[in-house]
Amino acid sequence: MHLVVIGAGPGGYVAAIRAAQYGARVTVIENQALGGVCLNWGCIPSKALLSVVELGQRLQHVGESGLRVQGAVHYDLPAMVARKNRVVTQLVQGIATLFQAWGITYLYGTGTLLTERVVQVTAPDGTTIKVDADAIVIATGSSWPTLPLFPIDGKQILTSKEALDLTEVPSSLLIVGGGVEGCEFASLFAALGSRVTMVEMLSRVLPTEDEEVSRLIERELKKQQVQIYTGTTVERLERGGDLLRVTLHSGVQFDVSTVLVSVGRRYQTQGLGLEQVGVQLGERGEIVVNDHLETTVPGIYAIGDVVGKAMLAHVASAQGKVAVANAMGRRMSFDDRVIPAGIFTLPEIGRVGLTEQEAQAQGIPVKIGRFRYMGLGKAHATGETIGLFKVVADASTGIIRGVHIIGAHATDLIHEAALAIKTRTTLAQIGDMMHAHPTFAEGLLEACEDGEGLAIHQVRRRG
Repeated sequence: MHLVVIGAGPGGYVAAIRAAQYGARVTVIENQALGGVCLNWGCIPSKALLSVVELGQRLQHVGESGLRVQGAVHYDLPAMVARKNRVVTQLVQGIATLFQAWGITYLYGTGTLLTERVVQVTAPDGTTIKVDADAIVIATGSSWPTLPLFPIDGKQILTSKEALDLTEVPSSLLIVGGGVEGCEFASLFAALGSRVTMVEMLSRVLPTEDEEVSRLIERELKKQQVQIYTGTTVERLERGGDLLRVTLHSGVQFDVSTVLVSVGRRYQTQGLGLEQVGVQLGERGEIVVNDHLETTVPGIYAIGDVVGKAMLAHVASAQGKVAVANAMGRRMSFDDRVIPAGIFTLPEIGRVGLTEQEAQAQGIPVKIGRFRYMGLGKAHATGETIGLFKVVADASTGIIRGVHIIGAHATDLIHEAALAIKTRTTLAQIGDMMHAHPTFAEGLLEACEDGEGLAIHQVRRRG
């Protein structure tokens, strides 16, 4: 069997390797870079920069721990970016090595469907070849949208792609959008010394997160001197010399040196030839797929951002495995009920399952368990006492329906909770399972016990 994958991001390259593991002959077509947006201009590079800032913030407070550091902490942004680039290059080369090891053919160019089983590949120099396939996986992802109010010039008005390559810290930065990307960049550039302003159209930052977590991260951003405007939008943007004059719908005006646009993504479906072979698109331009990730054309599958589900790298990877299994006769369905996610703000956020508000909206009677990092011995030992574990459980059964963590290592800690939700574990069952001491993981144990009114290291009134 010959499987052709269009796109080599976290969905496409994982699908390709899994197909090769199953014994298929695999060809991957990619017109940018192996690893896609996540590896080259998203997840990995932003975390590489944020890790330096996180270390710097800890160094600013090491004196009270007994570690002596001469002078103040300074950030060398060009050196940080150079390190980020080395990390990206190493991981991109790692994918190329995996392709070689599994005998996967990699074609650099743009793939277009000519028929249901033929893909044309156009190289950068305009030359074309045709590739026959027994099955096709579309993994073209998403890109930055074109917004008339914010003409991206790569200098004063940026997307995250350009922001990750800045070698000078903007004196003042407006971040349009208070979602995941916006909050991560606010943490980064505020720590580097920018005067950061964030504008979010909805009533709070991180509007899809649990309200309690959203309030906590807003508090932490304000501690970093981030100015936050919610419930409003940018009405006008005017150039004036070295500065940009910003006018909000609320009437507020201010000047900034740089604008970072962190709103929306555009599905990469243009130029693929989808219409001519009968692949159906949804109202938002996403590719319509069933539970097997198959499009309306048998034998053509689609995965990742382009199908309009949760736009996360690990979701794309999981979908890639399911699509390939189905393409090769191993029937599988994609289960999106348990999707853990991490937000790399300072401090981190990890979440999985329902928020308290979502559970209530679904009519689920809830009981809530909370435990603050301040109650953890490990947190005091490491000096990382800011944070909260929050557990949302069904009040009638005790089954855990959602977990939300803000604090050190939250993005790693969330996976015990994901397994608990997947296996329909109860508060009492987590409470009965020993957790090693001293660890941050004890916070989930205590939060589950708190849901039953039994947390040991937390004061709660009797009765």
